Amino acid sequence: MLILVTNIHYLLNVRQSNELLRGKQMQQLPTIENAYLVIKNGIIEEMGSMNNVPEKHFDVVYDAKHASVLPTWCDSHTHIVFAKTREQEFVDKLHGLSYADIAARGGGILNSAAALQATSEQQLYEAAKKRIEEVMQLGTGAIEIKSGYGLTVADEIKMLRVIQQLKASLPIPIKATFLGAHAIPLTHRNNKQGYIELVINEMLPIIAKEQLADFVDVFCEHNFFSVTDTEIILEAAYKYSLRAKIHANQLSVSGGVEVGVKHKALSVDHLEDMNEKSIHALANSNTIGTILPTAAFFLRMQYAPVRNMLNENCALALASDYNPGSSPSGNMNFVVALACIQNEFLPEEAINAATINGAFAMNIENELGSITVGKKANLIFTKPIPSVAYIPYHFGTPVIDKVMINGNWI
Repeated sequence: MLILVTNIHYLLNVRQSNELLRGKQMQQLPTIENAYLVIKNGIIEEMGSMNNVPEKHFDVVYDAKHASVLPTWCDSHTHIVFAKTREQEFVDKLHGLSYADIAARGGGILNSAAALQATSEQQLYEAAKKRIEEVMQLGTGAIEIKSGYGLTVADEIKMLRVIQQLKASLPIPIKATFLGAHAIPLTHRNNKQGYIELVINEMLPIIAKEQLADFVDVFCEHNFFSVTDTEIILEAAYKYSLRAKIHANQLSVSGGVEVGVKHKALSVDHLEDMNEKSIHALANSNTIGTILPTAAFFLRMQYAPVRNMLNENCALALASDYNPGSSPSGNMNFVVALACIQNEFLPEEAINAATINGAFAMNIENELGSITVGKKANLIFTKPIPSVAYIPYHFGTPVIDKVMINGNWI
């Protein structure tokens, strides 16, 4: 199938090659105005100015009618497989309870774990599939999904098998991350070392044997897993060729950034609480800093100091952190808008962070993240917009008109 798309107002993030963007590079969003795009069998084949439209037979000619076109969002950090929502905790927060208060009452991650343990694999699959289909309609064309709501051998494996089913049944790239070290379960409340040994000696071998995970993650934070704990888990995971993606510096300057950099993590995620040492470590590495603004928004926390990180030449991505407790939304359009409004990303920086750098944060930069010959035609078609800045500026009203996945409308 050969498709010609004509009369594109702005064709955004057009790149000849892949490069992880850092610092000031993130302000560059290569664009063709009044453009055409050729798609062959779901793959981008050609693009250029409407003055140079190729003269050959096309199976389909689609008039974009001055819509702008950009790559779909690459959401590189989610917890989209979960059993139940947690709106009661939302109400508890409105009544003044803190995250720690709720956790002490058995809420938070342990709440989600208890619900997931009581839910079948099929129920989890059906609920997660529906959520992913919903975020695809909002422009997400690739997604990473973490375990971490199981916290037992059987239930962590159950979560990862659900993600495996989602990979097989949905048309977008999906990456699985093993996050057994998400919290200490009640069964090991006074025996954290015993739980770490369970993760290393029982969970990891099964995951490796069944090839259930692409990455490993650890919640490196005070009262969760220390830097030493994190290193022990990462070193065990590396024996199975699992690269790290670390929950780092969400609640405090935890050392998570430095341990992630030391172990060549693909990304360190959250980064709401950063000091000069953490920023310097990230800036002088090949590790991506993934910013999750909707988590800070929902929890009323401070936002990651993005301008300081960009000024130090860090490579940053944006993701939704979709989960039932701290970011119950996978709407990457709002993520991009909030990143500009609260994290002070420029519009071009935010779009790059949510597309090409997000693709790098999942190791799918050769498939997605930019308008590049040979990449998948996973594309967002906007309603007519006056400028790139309009996308995050007009945050209250959807700007997406249509979404294309593998060259097909969804």
